[in-house]
Amino acid sequence: MNKSIYILAAMIFILNSCKQKEEEKPVETDKKESFCLNEQLKKSTTISTISEQPIHEQLTLSGKVEYNENDLVAYKSLLQGVVNKVNFELGDYVRQGQVLAVVKSTEVQSMAQERRYYQNQIDLLRKQIQSKKELLNDGMASQPEVLALEHELRSAQIELDKVNATLSMYRAIGDGQFQILSPKNGYIVQKNISSGQSISNDADDALFAISNLKQVWVMVNIYASNLKYVKQGDHVKVKTVAFPDRIYTGKIDKIYNVFDDNEHVIKARVVLENQDLNLMPGLSADIIIDKENVIGTAFAIPNSAKVFENNKEYVVVYKDDCTMEVRKITPIASNAEFTYVEEKFAKNEKIISSNALLLVEELNK
Repeated sequence: MNKSIYILAAMIFILNSCKQKEEEKPVETDKKESFCLNEQLKKSTTISTISEQPIHEQLTLSGKVEYNENDLVAYKSLLQGVVNKVNFELGDYVRQGQVLAVVKSTEVQSMAQERRYYQNQIDLLRKQIQSKKELLNDGMASQPEVLALEHELRSAQIELDKVNATLSMYRAIGDGQFQILSPKNGYIVQKNISSGQSISNDADDALFAISNLKQVWVMVNIYASNLKYVKQGDHVKVKTVAFPDRIYTGKIDKIYNVFDDNEHVIKARVVLENQDLNLMPGLSADIIIDKENVIGTAFAIPNSAKVFENNKEYVVVYKDDCTMEVRKITPIASNAEFTYVEEKFAKNEKIISSNALLLVEELNK
């Protein structure tokens, strides 16, 4: 009887202990709270619609931004003198007629006298031609005499135009000094003038050069092995080292069919608009050309949308701000803009093409 009581008491003790442990066990939540894009993060996040596209191979060539030589005005001194003052620096914007430098020289006065001489000659020759034509009508002069005077008049006019063109770039200010005036609006892209410098009319280098820079050239380097892929009129995309995320579009405007002796390449030219002046002469650039061959079709993923993790590639598929999915992709081809993948996507399906890495980390928590 006593043994039965002991057994019953032990069982009651065990049951009470189990019940106590169940009561102490924490309550588990049904599921993890889903991640949602907040307003601040969404402002910096790009959402792109992907589609099936032809798989284009691309050729990437090197090049450099240069100023438009057809718009370039290089100023060479037509006089001898000494520079007293320079009012500009490399890269400055100047306006037509602006005073760029002050030079001391006696040649301006000589040219002014020369202009008066040619103007007097022209006036005299015109009177002589008029007189000879009247005599020709009366039979007292010959046609060759008239023609000879007209030839002298044309020669004098040419010389006067040269003097006027030269003097239009100078303004005498007394004491044998004159100002050099800007011949056009634009940016100073070359500068070889400084105070105290002697200048002459037989120097090879220009004192300065001005270009608008609103339109620039990108000079492309084409090696012989790539020449078969490039032709005039091809559409290209241009990226610079300074702004790698900015894509400029243009086309091959000209191919110079002579190999450059120094770089052993053939040069090609792309003309680009440069209204924001971000295409600065001297910048290195990548020029991307689509090859004509097409190797099937596949869904094209923007390269900025890819996330690398454990030697695999992923994208974030977007349905709404609180419904996103990390999906593995298998690349089959790529170029500078897209990676083409084996996977199929639904029509008009969207992916995250910026901040993708951040969202993968949040979604995998």
